[in-house]
Amino acid sequence: MAKRDYYEVLGINKNATPDQIKSAYRKLAVKHHPDKNKGDKISEEKFKEASEAYHVLSNSERKQSYDNFGHAAFENGGGGRGGFGNFDFSSSFSDIFEDFFGEGFGGGRRSRRSNNRGSDLRYDLSITLEEAYTGKKQDIKFSTSDKCDTCKGSGSKPGYDAGSCSMCSGHGQVRSSQGFFTVQQTCPQCSGSGEEITNPCNSCSGQGKKQASKRLSVSIPKGVDDGTRIRLTGKGEAGSRGAGNGDLYLFINVYSHDLFKRSDENLFFECPISIADAALGTSIEIPTIDGGKAKIKIPSGTQSGKQFRLKGKGMPYMRGSGIGDLYVQVNTEVPFSLNREQKELLEKFREIENEKSNPSIKKFFQKAKSFWKN
Repeated sequence: MAKRDYYEVLGINKNATPDQIKSAYRKLAVKHHPDKNKGDKISEEKFKEASEAYHVLSNSERKQSYDNFGHAAFENGGGGRGGFGNFDFSSSFSDIFEDFFGEGFGGGRRSRRSNNRGSDLRYDLSITLEEAYTGKKQDIKFSTSDKCDTCKGSGSKPGYDAGSCSMCSGHGQVRSSQGFFTVQQTCPQCSGSGEEITNPCNSCSGQGKKQASKRLSVSIPKGVDDGTRIRLTGKGEAGSRGAGNGDLYLFINVYSHDLFKRSDENLFFECPISIADAALGTSIEIPTIDGGKAKIKIPSGTQSGKQFRLKGKGMPYMRGSGIGDLYVQVNTEVPFSLNREQKELLEKFREIENEKSNPSIKKFFQKAKSFWKN
């Protein structure tokens, strides 16, 4: 069967730009990739056909030869000017995908030391609600692996350099053929570094790092909430043989408070008041999270459970400006014990109180009487 025109395969015209050629190939490669269409011979052939077309049209010299001579430019050792011979799909596949898809399809020109990056660490830090309100700086101490002082993280004895890995020849990756294409994998001998330590450092045995106790000063931002995670880039474990450090994650635990309860940036506070204060009205002072006081006027006839809002007396926003509010809920407390005078006064009050003073009580018993009647 005659080969299809490469432009027709990719669905583009001869004036297509390199970006348009690349975009067209990407769509077809993703659609027909063998990993997504296992056992589908038609998709396999379309994938191979599209990759061959891209191999030719993505290179300016190969594209010019194809435009002048068509498929003949690459047949029988090159039938036209600038011939390149037959397309070797298995050897070119990995190179195409390294440049095009990176690590997503098993290739990718990754950093040789990326596989040796240090591990991330977790540190649990507990603070009070007051400290969460103001923010704070605190020194923390933890055990981790740090860069070796003797070899400066290289893993080799001072005065010696690492040689190229004998398995991957310093590339950090090895290739193996699987069917019609080549798979590229991280070298198992050097873990992708491309280097082989021939004269290991005596202090760290060639690892470039060793265990150490580390002290760090950290800043806790104001407004931090319970469960907040703070990332400190590069403060984790040291990588092997000079690779980058991992990250340190601070997990914040905010202790519960004796007075205040928190919901996002708002605070809630329950304040007990007497029956007399609820009925007659009064003014009370309540504490605020900043250590100060706030005065609240309780109007006469205030019902138990009533909330009063104090704007800007809550917690600061951790991101951005602004402060939440403080909600004070008053709860009427019934006295547990009464002296004779108190009892007499309340008895007299009960005798003279009328239904207008207690509209909720009146409404309830009206409903109850209707229920019993029916």
